[in-house]
Amino acid sequence: MHITRSQFIQVLAAATLSITGPSISLAQAQKKYVFVTGGDFAPYDMTKPDGTFYGFEIDLLQEISKRTKFEYEVRQMAWDGMMQSLMDGKFDAIIYSVTITDERLKVVDFSLPYTSDATSFVVSKESGIKVPDTGGNVNLAKPEAQVFIDSQVVPAFKGKVIGVEAGSTQLDFVKKYFGDKGVEIRQYVGVPQAYQDLQAGRVDAVVAAETSTADFVAKNKDTAEVVGPGYSGGPVGDGMGIVVQKGNSKLLNPINAAIKEMYTDGSLKKLTVKWFGRDLSPHL
Repeated sequence: MHITRSQFIQVLAAATLSITGPSISLAQAQKKYVFVTGGDFAPYDMTKPDGTFYGFEIDLLQEISKRTKFEYEVRQMAWDGMMQSLMDGKFDAIIYSVTITDERLKVVDFSLPYTSDATSFVVSKESGIKVPDTGGNVNLAKPEAQVFIDSQVVPAFKGKVIGVEAGSTQLDFVKKYFGDKGVEIRQYVGVPQAYQDLQAGRVDAVVAAETSTADFVAKNKDTAEVVGPGYSGGPVGDGMGIVVQKGNSKLLNPINAAIKEMYTDGSLKKLTVKWFGRDLSPHL
């Protein structure tokens, strides 16, 4: 039986209601879990000059560890090949702003979402690209999204080059809505490389998670801007979660209980406000 992303989140939330307090402890597991991140996706996860990681997801993992009492270490790896390496058992989990989608749920398991992040476009101010803002996110799961994109968004990007991270949900998004419509799609190993080419004028726009584009614009106010609305649902999914191997409930259940507890006591909201400047905690 196929379970949809929304059904999956509802089932997880219900299952964690009774898993609280001491029962979420992994202290008896006697194992140091290995979590992998990219260390290059501000403000989710970044790397200091001395090689230590910091950011929203690093703080989140530290708090989850306190509540579940498990030991962990964080290692760095490029996104390309990360999911396959997890499935091959080379480490225990991914914490790298991975969006929960129906396709990914077929091969891996996700925690409850810890942020609800949309997708958006950032452009050079000199590009001349203008897209009307709808005043809210465009839900790609609804048929009217296609009408809006075909009539308002595609014409604005015709003849332009869009940079996007390879293997991302954003790549699925631009392929579906912009492929074969006079828009060049250029893939990158990571979002930072796409931003570098945007600054160098080699691409006209970059599509990425809204928190990432907002962070980039905040650091480049004179040269870059976000255009149009955010996009959610459909190929870009709804929310981000920690990824584990299929069936690894021993690690996943305590993580879910900790995330649910953080949502309930307000600490998850506090953490999103600290790093993103606004409440991006999901509704669990």
